[in-house]
Amino acid sequence: MVTLGRDRNSTYWTFAVENRRLLAFGFLAAFCSSFGQTFFISLFSGEIRAEFALSDGDFGALYSAATLVSGFSLIWLGRKIDQLDLRIYSAFVGVGIVAACLLMAGVVSTVMLGLAIFMLRLTGQGLMSHVAMTSMARYFESGRGKAISIASFGYPAGEALFPTVAVLSIAALGWRESWIAIGVILATVLVPILLWLLKGHAARDRGLRDRMQGTAQDTAGGSASWSRRQMLGDPRFYLILPAALAPSFIVTGLFFHQVHLAQSKGWSMAWVASCFVGFAVAQGIAVLQTGSLVDRIGAVRLLPYFLMPLACALLVLWFFDHPGAALIYLMAMGVTSGMTATIVTAVWAELYGVLHLGAIRALAAALAVLSSALSPVSIGWMIDRGISMEAVALLCLAYIGLAILLVLPVVRWQSAGRMAPG
Repeated sequence: MVTLGRDRNSTYWTFAVENRRLLAFGFLAAFCSSFGQTFFISLFSGEIRAEFALSDGDFGALYSAATLVSGFSLIWLGRKIDQLDLRIYSAFVGVGIVAACLLMAGVVSTVMLGLAIFMLRLTGQGLMSHVAMTSMARYFESGRGKAISIASFGYPAGEALFPTVAVLSIAALGWRESWIAIGVILATVLVPILLWLLKGHAARDRGLRDRMQGTAQDTAGGSASWSRRQMLGDPRFYLILPAALAPSFIVTGLFFHQVHLAQSKGWSMAWVASCFVGFAVAQGIAVLQTGSLVDRIGAVRLLPYFLMPLACALLVLWFFDHPGAALIYLMAMGVTSGMTATIVTAVWAELYGVLHLGAIRALAAALAVLSSALSPVSIGWMIDRGISMEAVALLCLAYIGLAILLVLPVVRWQSAGRMAPG
């Protein structure tokens, strides 16, 4: 196995310089996943709903349905990263997101619109993120935490840049022409750069697979390489799952209903929008700090803690109506969002090895996608029945408390050096 990031105590700068090509590949893939993320697609919702005469509920239902189907598709397509050369797999994903953008530009019916959203969600949020996180966890050993963190920085970078770009592009070009421009830029820039950054990957991958085939133990912390089927028989997976899914469910649901939240609190949307800068900054700082923590003490041992900032955000929503609470709430939420990708991806590698990591992470990512599709509907159902946002926050807080309790046995087993309960 080619060992990258040899010194887990090296600085981020030294680590980034030594491994710049592969790290840039992960960052770029995460960065370009933005085009399939909710925050980006929602910027076009006004123009899309007006053109196709869709209500908020109609568009939300269509979006949720497309997201659910993309989640199920990810279970199968995500495992192919274990079987195909990363260069070929990345090229297919890149071509797929280009096709999705061009299809979105040319939709003429709600059926085509649903298909375009499905493709954007699958190739962007799903597969581009999968390429970034799986490649970092698989090909880095002692510096895995730093590698995932650096690649994960592509998410807040996209969230900080693309909303402004999209708004300006829609105003200058129109919403369809904006998607054409995105598709053309991705086709001429993204795919060639991704393949160029993977120059020399054959030797890296050959070393990994030779080592994996020659031993029943991989070097990812000395854990056995589990198949996805074996993982599904492990109680630890089900104990971790509620915590792993909590951010996708809670954050997506609150963001989707942020207009109602602002109205119930008496906050202006202009103020809430400006507070998202705090969310992005907190997320970016958390991303970088989490990588070092994972390398020093391990991802599994961090499981009881990464949801605590989100719990604090919910407490703020529960107790306070002052406009300043919006900034604190979003910053605390940003910390958990920044920690999640690094910790959860590294947990699967630590517990189950890297040989079948694509299949394992694909299932976990698909469940997160499904969770993010269900939360707007669930919280919307509660809002329609007169349940306050404070009560919603309290219910989410109770869920987090239960999730933290469930991961404690896993941490104890890991600390005792036991690969499985028994």
